[in-house]
Amino acid sequence: MNDILRRVLPFGLGAAKPRHYRDMLRVAWENRDQLPFAWRILRDGVCDGCALGPRGLRDDVIDGVHLCMTRLMLLRLNTMPALDPAILDDVPRLRALTSADLRRLGRLPYPLLLERGATRFRRLSWPDAEQLAGGRLRAARPERVAVFTTSRGLTNETYYAAQKLARALGTNNVDNDARLCHAASTTAMKRTLGVAAATCSLKDWIGTDLLVIWGSDLANNQPVSTKYLHYARRAGTRVLVVNPYREPGLERYWVPSVARSAVFGSTLMDDFFPVAIGGDRAFANGVLKELIARRALDREFIAAHTAGLAGLEVALAAQPWELLERESGLARTDMARFAEQYARARSAVFVWSMGVTQHRFGVDNVAAIVNLALARGMLGRPKTGLMPIRGHSGVQGAAECGSVPTLLPGGTSIDDREARARIEAAWGFPVPTALGMTTGAMLDAAHAGALDVFYLLGGNFLETMPDPEHCRAALARVPLRIHQDLVLNSSTLVEGDEVLVLPAATRYEQRGGGTETTTERRIRFSPEIPGRRIAEARAEWEILGAIGAAALDGPRREAMALDAQGIRTEMDRVMPLYAGIKDLRRAGDSVQYGGPLLCEGGVCPLPDGRARFTPIVPEPTPRAADEFVVSTRRGKQFNSMTYGERDPLTGTATRDAVFMAEADAARLGLVEGDPLRLTSALGTFAGRCRVAPVKPGSLQVYWPEGNVLIGRHYDPASGEPDYNAVVRVARVG
Repeated sequence: MNDILRRVLPFGLGAAKPRHYRDMLRVAWENRDQLPFAWRILRDGVCDGCALGPRGLRDDVIDGVHLCMTRLMLLRLNTMPALDPAILDDVPRLRALTSADLRRLGRLPYPLLLERGATRFRRLSWPDAEQLAGGRLRAARPERVAVFTTSRGLTNETYYAAQKLARALGTNNVDNDARLCHAASTTAMKRTLGVAAATCSLKDWIGTDLLVIWGSDLANNQPVSTKYLHYARRAGTRVLVVNPYREPGLERYWVPSVARSAVFGSTLMDDFFPVAIGGDRAFANGVLKELIARRALDREFIAAHTAGLAGLEVALAAQPWELLERESGLARTDMARFAEQYARARSAVFVWSMGVTQHRFGVDNVAAIVNLALARGMLGRPKTGLMPIRGHSGVQGAAECGSVPTLLPGGTSIDDREARARIEAAWGFPVPTALGMTTGAMLDAAHAGALDVFYLLGGNFLETMPDPEHCRAALARVPLRIHQDLVLNSSTLVEGDEVLVLPAATRYEQRGGGTETTTERRIRFSPEIPGRRIAEARAEWEILGAIGAAALDGPRREAMALDAQGIRTEMDRVMPLYAGIKDLRRAGDSVQYGGPLLCEGGVCPLPDGRARFTPIVPEPTPRAADEFVVSTRRGKQFNSMTYGERDPLTGTATRDAVFMAEADAARLGLVEGDPLRLTSALGTFAGRCRVAPVKPGSLQVYWPEGNVLIGRHYDPASGEPDYNAVVRVARVG
């Protein structure tokens, strides 16, 4: 549609865009049986969608209502009734349903057991379920036990209880789904800055000279952030986007809580850099070479607060422009255009997400962005910083609370003697010292028959991990799988010797309330919300404590006997990072650990106080002329939970779309809607051509459907999966 016409027509008529008000009415109708409860959740609870974390309908940055469709679409998960127990008698029928169909059936009503060969679930009492789980955990050797925690509305209290149970059992085999999205960020930032979280606050977006959105579709994954972008541009901020796809929602968006934007839309992007998939580090290196050539580095900041620039300059000098252009997919003039705008900026904030991290070299990608920030001193002062933006409400706190195989609660290393002594004194038992398994390693161990018990707090590996069939076989080979969840999903129904299903309460039902840590390191209290309850569902930390009581003896058993407030009090004691969490008791209470800025004044918590430059060498990635690189994207969904076929931002009507550049489609003789087949080293994907503003040579498909193409390749430094594949395209028929 002509851009001038788009600006004149109200409410984006004729444009591919979310229909916010229509969808709000649909959500109200869907929750019509529990409207007062739904309203109380929205008014008083902390958002269980992305990790920007509005408190009720407000936040701490901008006045007015903060509410997005992601949160509203999740609402029914919190208000729906229990499923009809009769459907549990027909497991073959349940296995024929999609996860979306299973979710719509309703909440899990009580503990269930599915045994190999059975066609129906068997109901268990809670004492029987606890004894089954506890007995098998007691009998298993620690190295043959694994615990996984997802981001499905889990609270910090649950993450803390889960890792504590694992370590009380004698293993560090505990991980969380941040491994799948930002493990590369935390690894790179810890190495270079000594911190593993955003160095600035959301308020720093508004009024910074330059805001760089790198490898992220904020309008889809964190839609409430579009309001920050709207106000940032009004305050004079220039927004640059680096991405293989020119996302429509970052070009123009209709922010429903801003009257003018709701009617006429908001332009959110000032300049666009269509980097090739996997070309981020080469592009960053090219920009840095240009800055050096222009003598635009902040030499005073570098001398006072950094180390390693000389080594980086040597590495950059050895990288010819031909290499950087080929690997980034952009010309030197594009890198110069970025560098020119950056050189003029007195302040800048870099924001990135999974387009940067989900590569076999994700840590290098993040380190290359850190290099850019350090080169001009964009650290430790207002309106500057680095922010790995989180897409799910629990993941920031997961690793910080110890739900990770290499770190203790508080983000300290397992071999940190002072931290170990503090934690062991509080727990009353020694913490295991052997490093645990990451999520990918857990699945490989399960596949090899090396796990006896796999305890899963939410999650669906069939939809979230690469190589779904490998995941299916791995889950089937574990003698006891424990699925603690709100609803059934397809992974719950994978046949195994014994599958124990435990009904969890939502964060809004959690006795004593709970806390969530947001993208900007703000620990927020979310109170218990009065309303419908599933009779036998329990708070997630309570289930973990009960199973711990059945599996453990002596001090280890006593250590698991805490309620929500007791957990927060203990966290305050053993996690200096979370000091003040014990005092969060009412709706609206929060504390931002580290304050508004980390590395304030440019001083980083590394031994010498200096941030580290990292030499990054982009390796050539040869590809045949008829090969493409495919990556995955999100549509109308939250995590792997889809809420419809139509993608309101791209206008696609089905989820088999293969997004392809117009030039590539013409070269292959394809037109819009043509059936085609993608083939990778792992598998095939049947879809239809969708001509789109994507980088030539690159393709995008929806996730999780596209996981059939994605092999099991991991970043060696962080263990994060590489969600990209090299494919060939064939027209069907």
